[in-house]
Amino acid sequence: MKNQTDTRVLEKYNAYKLGWLHDSIHFIVLILALFILFRFVIGFSIVGGDSMKPGLTDGTIVLYLRPVRNYRPGDVISMRVPSGDYYVKRVAAVGGDTVALQDGQLIVNGEAVQEPWAEGETQAETGAVIYPYDVREGMYLCLGTTERSRWIHAHSEK
Repeated sequence: MKNQTDTRVLEKYNAYKLGWLHDSIHFIVLILALFILFRFVIGFSIVGGDSMKPGLTDGTIVLYLRPVRNYRPGDVISMRVPSGDYYVKRVAAVGGDTVALQDGQLIVNGEAVQEPWAEGETQAETGAVIYPYDVREGMYLCLGTTERSRWIHAHSEK
């Protein structure tokens, strides 16, 4: 009788160990899947400051798909700047486009761009780009706003 009880206790103990092992494996697989998902498929950026007002405000979390690189004007993207920081900006023009500023209006390829998300006039950032500006292939021109909701520029490689 004692031998049967010992055997049942040992089997129960082994079942607990096996359950713990299965739970640990499931947890490790979950962590690995989340790592792969957020490293190669999905990314997120947090809007810092009022650079995208009124559409996006300080602290807004923006999710994006990492494999997507065929940006179009109007797309909101997260881009890495030389300092290593990530900025959330809006694509204004892509490679091959010519960008100009005339009387506070953004002009791309000779046509005025309607910016329903913007308030105020488009303004050039001092010394950064000379307009008209030809966006090189493999590059894109991005815009953000200041606290006064006026557009400034930034550009980065795809």
